[in-house]
Amino acid sequence: MTVTAATTPAATAPTAPTSTTLRPRYEGSNICTWIGFKHVNYLVEEAVLDWFRQRGTPARELFEVHGVGVDLVDVDTRILHALHMDDEVTATVTPKPATDGLLRFAVVVEVDRPEGRLKAVTSKVAVALRTDTWHTGAPADPVPDHLAHAVAGAPAAGERVELDAAATQALAQARPGGRGTVTADVPAALRTGTGPAVAWTWRIPYPYCHFTTRAQASGLLRNMEEVVDLFLDAHGVSIRTLLDEQAWIPVVPHSRVTWRGELLLEEVAVTVLEVVHVFKDLTYTARVDTYVHRDGGLEKVATGEITHGYALIDGRTSWSLVPFDERLLTAVRGA
Repeated sequence: MTVTAATTPAATAPTAPTSTTLRPRYEGSNICTWIGFKHVNYLVEEAVLDWFRQRGTPARELFEVHGVGVDLVDVDTRILHALHMDDEVTATVTPKPATDGLLRFAVVVEVDRPEGRLKAVTSKVAVALRTDTWHTGAPADPVPDHLAHAVAGAPAAGERVELDAAATQALAQARPGGRGTVTADVPAALRTGTGPAVAWTWRIPYPYCHFTTRAQASGLLRNMEEVVDLFLDAHGVSIRTLLDEQAWIPVVPHSRVTWRGELLLEEVAVTVLEVVHVFKDLTYTARVDTYVHRDGGLEKVATGEITHGYALIDGRTSWSLVPFDERLLTAVRGA
C-alpha cells in the first residue's frame, strides 16, 4: 500500500478533513484483480493513520513519546464499487463529534473510472488511544490536548458467558495447533438465533497483534474472513467448490468489526459465526462474535457483522451478481 500525503510538522487541532492517495496491496487481489473486503478496510485504516500523521501526531510518536497506541475499535465499512489491483484511490478522512471518549471519523474512498470519479467506499471509524501497559517503567509525555479525551486504559471485562462444564471443556479442549478446530455444534449461549453457525477455536497468533501483545483491528478482519471461509466449507459450499463448479465467488457489500474488550497474544479464543438474515435469494448477513477463555469461562471481546452476495465470474475483467441457488440457500438458511 502506497501513501502520498503532505505531513504537518507540529500537532494541530483535528478540525479539517485530510486527503490521502493510496493503492491497495497486491495481497488483496485473491480472485482475478478485484480487491477483497479485508484489504478495502486496510485502505480505510491507512487513511485514518495518515490523518494522525498530517496532524503532526503519527502513531509511532504517540507510542514512543506519549505511551499510547492508536487502536481502531470500530470499523463499519460499505463497499459501493469494486476496487482493483493497481487502482489509485483518494481517501478523505473527516473528524466527527464524539462524546464517548473516542475519536470518530467518516472516511470516503473515491476512485477514477472512465465515467468519472466514483465514491467506492464509505466507512465510520472509532479510535481509542490505549495506554501502554507493557512497558510500564518507560516515561511518557502527556498527549496533545486535542487528543487527551481519547486516552484510555485497558477496557473493562467483556460480557461473561456461562456454559455448562461439558460445553466449556469441549471448547477448551479444541485448542489447536495451527489453524484451529471448527464445530457446527454451537452452544445455545453463544448464539443469537437459530441460523446455521460454526464455532472456531483458535490461538491468537503473533501476526495479529500490535503494541507487543494486543490483537488489533486488522487481526479481527483477518479472523472474520477466515471464519467465513470455514463456515462455507463446513456447510458444503466452500469457496473452491463454487468456483470450480459454477464460477461463483462471494462478494461483500458491508462489514463491521467492533471491540468490546481485548485479545492478547497466545490466548485461546472462540469465534462464532451465525447467519442472522437472508434477504430473498440475493444476500445473507452473518453475526461474528469472538470470545476468549478466561478464568474458567468465556468473555466476549469483539462482535461484528458481514454481508455476502455472490457473483459469476464472466472473464478476467468482469463479473455479475447472481441469485443464490438451492444449494447455497440451504447452506445459509439451514435445513
